[in-house]
Amino acid sequence: MLCCFCCPLLAAAQDSEQNILFNNGWKFMKGEPAGAERPFYDDHSWRRVTLPHDWSIEGPFDEKWASSTGYLPAGIGWYRKTFTLKKAAAGEKTFIYFDGVYKNSEVWINGHYLGRRPNGYVAFQYELSKYLNKTGSNTLAVKVDHSKFADSRWYPGSGIYRNVYLIVKNPIYIPTWGLAFSTPQVSATKVSAKLKVNVSNTMQQPAVIVVKVGLTDRNGKVAASATQSMKVAASATGAAELNFTVPEPKLWSVDDPTLYQLKVSLLLNGKAVDQQVQKVGLREIRYTADEGFFLNGKNIKMKGVCVHHDAGALGAAVPAEIWAWRLRKLKEAGVNAIRMSHYPHQDYLYKLCDQMGFLVMDEAFDEWEHGKNKWVAGWNKGTPTRDGYNEYFKEWAERDLRDVVLRNRNHPSIVMWSIGNEIDYPNDPYSHEVLNTGRNPQIYGRGYSAKSPPASEMGPIARRLVKVVKDNDTTRPVTAALAGVVMSNLTDYPGLLDLVGYNYQEYRYAEDHKQYPKRIIYGSENGKGRREWLAVDSNKYIFGQFLWTGFDFVGEAHGWPVRSSGAGLLDMAGFPKNDFYLRQALWTEKPMAYLMASKSDQDDEIRFIWNSAPTWNWQEGDKLKVLGITNTEEAELFLNGKSLGRKKAGNKEPALFWNVAYQQGELIMKGYAKGTEVVSYRLATTGEAKTIDALINREKFAADDPGMAIIEISLKDKDGNLVYSADNPIELSVEGPAKLLGLESGDLASHESYQSDIRKAYHGKLLAYIQTNRGSGTVKVTISSQGLESKTVTYLPR
Repeated sequence: MLCCFCCPLLAAAQDSEQNILFNNGWKFMKGEPAGAERPFYDDHSWRRVTLPHDWSIEGPFDEKWASSTGYLPAGIGWYRKTFTLKKAAAGEKTFIYFDGVYKNSEVWINGHYLGRRPNGYVAFQYELSKYLNKTGSNTLAVKVDHSKFADSRWYPGSGIYRNVYLIVKNPIYIPTWGLAFSTPQVSATKVSAKLKVNVSNTMQQPAVIVVKVGLTDRNGKVAASATQSMKVAASATGAAELNFTVPEPKLWSVDDPTLYQLKVSLLLNGKAVDQQVQKVGLREIRYTADEGFFLNGKNIKMKGVCVHHDAGALGAAVPAEIWAWRLRKLKEAGVNAIRMSHYPHQDYLYKLCDQMGFLVMDEAFDEWEHGKNKWVAGWNKGTPTRDGYNEYFKEWAERDLRDVVLRNRNHPSIVMWSIGNEIDYPNDPYSHEVLNTGRNPQIYGRGYSAKSPPASEMGPIARRLVKVVKDNDTTRPVTAALAGVVMSNLTDYPGLLDLVGYNYQEYRYAEDHKQYPKRIIYGSENGKGRREWLAVDSNKYIFGQFLWTGFDFVGEAHGWPVRSSGAGLLDMAGFPKNDFYLRQALWTEKPMAYLMASKSDQDDEIRFIWNSAPTWNWQEGDKLKVLGITNTEEAELFLNGKSLGRKKAGNKEPALFWNVAYQQGELIMKGYAKGTEVVSYRLATTGEAKTIDALINREKFAADDPGMAIIEISLKDKDGNLVYSADNPIELSVEGPAKLLGLESGDLASHESYQSDIRKAYHGKLLAYIQTNRGSGTVKVTISSQGLESKTVTYLPR
C-alpha cells in the first residue's frame, strides 16, 4: 500500500479527528513463521486483510476450546504492511498508533524491534522516525500472541482488531493525548473552561511557541479563544495552561449532546507547526450521597446497560457505523448510560457516546494481580483456568491505567473511571472470614477459603490505582463495581473510592446507606427485572443502574452447544428481545405496547418473560398465560375481537397478565391514555413462510462515508405476518462495489460459519452487514431461500 505525505499535511497529521487511518494494505498469516519480522521476508502467500481484523471469529466453533471465550480458536498470528513515504522533510517525527491489539503484541519496523504490549485493550504507539527509509519502502511487522485461549471470561477476539493510525509530526508538536480540557465552572449563562497543552520540542535549540486556541459551535461561530506564549527548552517538553470563558453556552446533556470544536495550534515565528482538533462538551457533573447524580445542576437517574465489544458475526472488529446503529436501538429502550465493561473499548465508541448523548462509565480492569476463574467446560462447570491479565498486572497496570485516562479524558460522555470489576468476587479470587456468615448472592465455593488471597490485599492496590487516575484527571470520580460488598466493607477498598458500585446487591442499599452515610452508592451491574429498577427509582440516593447487558455477546457460555451469552436486551443481531420491551415501558414516555405468551405459569415476572414467545401459534385449547407490557394508563386485551378485560397499567406497573385459552386468529392489546386509545400491539396466527422482506437502514451515503449498509431480513406468511418459527436457510449475493461482511441470526447455539454467505434465520429473522468498497455504481443485494420468492435490495453507495 503506497502512502504519500507532503509538507502541507504535516500540520494536520495529529488532528485527533483526522488521524491518517493505516488500515489498508495489510497481510496476515496465522502461525509462527520464522523471520517474519524481517523487511525482506517473502509474504506473497499471506492473506490480504483490511483492519480492523479479528481472526478468532473466523472459527470454526469447537468444543475443544473454552466456553468462556465462545469455543473459538486463538493462537498466534502475524501482520505485515509495506509502505512508502514521499517528500518527507528532514526532522519529521513519525509514529504508528494502535488503538488495540489482542494481545501480547510485538512490533518491528524494517527489522528493528519497537516493543511489546501485553494488554489487548489499551491503545499504544511507537516512534518510527529513526528507522524509516525516507525515500524507499518500509515494512511494519506485528506479532500477536493469543496462544492462551481461555484467558478471559468473555470473547476477547484476536489480532489487530481496532484502528491503526500513522502520525507524522514536525519537530515541535503536541504529543498524543497531550490536551486536557475541562470546565471548572458551568452555568446557563457562561462556562469557565481550562485547557492544558503539552508541547514537545525535539530540536537542538530552545523555541518560543505561541499556543492558539479556538472554540467554535456547531454553526462554525467562534465561541471563545485564547492565546499564550511559552518557551520550551531544547530537547524538552513544556506545558501551557489557558483559561477562557464561553458566554451563552450550549451545554452537553443526554437529551441535547451539543459538541463544540476545539482547535489548538502551535505557532513558531508566526507559522503553524502543529494542530489538533477535538470535539468537546461543556457540562458539569456532581454526585452526592443523599441525592445522587446531577448533570448541569439537574438531578437525573442513569438508565444504563453494560456492553461488551463484539457484535456476533463481526467478532471484536465492529465498524463504527454498526455501533451507531446499535446505540440507536438502546436509545429506543430509554438507555442513557453505557458501562464499558470490563476494559477500554474502541476509540470511536466513545465519540459516538459523545455525539448521541450517553453517560459513560469507563472501566480499566476485570482482574488485578490474582487471576479469576475462566471456565472451559461451561459456566461454573469443571475446572477453570486462571490465565489472563493478572500475569502482567504488577508490571503494567499503572501504565495501562494511566494511558486509559489520558486517551479518553476529553470525552464529555465519560462521567466516572472504574478501576475494576468484581475484583472482590468472593473466593474468586479473594476471601474473608465473614463469608462463613455474611449474606452474598454471588459466592463461588461458599464460605471462607484459607487458600485464597486475603481480601485485605485489595486496599493497597486500590490506593495505587486511584492515585494513578487522580494524577491524570481530577474532573471525574473514581469507582469500581463490587460483587462482595459484605467482604469489602471490612477492608479499605470501598473507602478509597469516590463512588461505590454494587453488583446485584439491591438488598444492601438501605442498610449500607444508613451505615455509611457519606458513601455514594449505585447499581454498577444489575438484573433486568422491575424490582431492580424500583430499588433505584424509589431511592433518591441511588443514582442509577447498569443492566447486564445491552446486547447478547459471544462467550461466557453455559456449555456446549451454546457458545454465547443471552444476557442482552437485544440479541447479537441487534433484534429486541422480550425484556427489551419491559425496559422500554419502565424508561420511556412514548406510548408503547408488546405481547408475549407462554404455557408456563411462572410467577416471577422476568423469568416468565425469558420463557415466553411473541407468537400466536399454539395448539387449540392450550391454556396460556399472556403478558402484555405497556406504559399507558390502561390496557385491554382482545382475542378475535372479543375483550378479555381492561386493566390498569403505567410505567410503574407495566406488566399485565391474562389467562387465555388459545384460539387461532388474532390477539390485540390496546393501550389507553385518558380513555383514548394511543397504541396497540398485534399477534396473529401465521402460516408457513412464503415471502422474504428486507429493510435497509439507509440508501444514500455521503462521498466520504464508509458505506456500511445494514439489512434486516424477515420471513413472512402470505398475509405479511412474521413467521416466528421460521428457520429457513437464507443466501445472499452481492453485486457492485460492495461485499458481504457477515450474517447474524442471534442464535446462541448456531455453529454455522460466519464466513459463509448462507445462514439460517432465527425466529424468522436475519441481519446482513454489507461493506461498500470505494468504487462507484449501484449495489444489488439478492436474498434468496429455497421455496421462497427472492428479494432484491438496491442502493447507491455514493
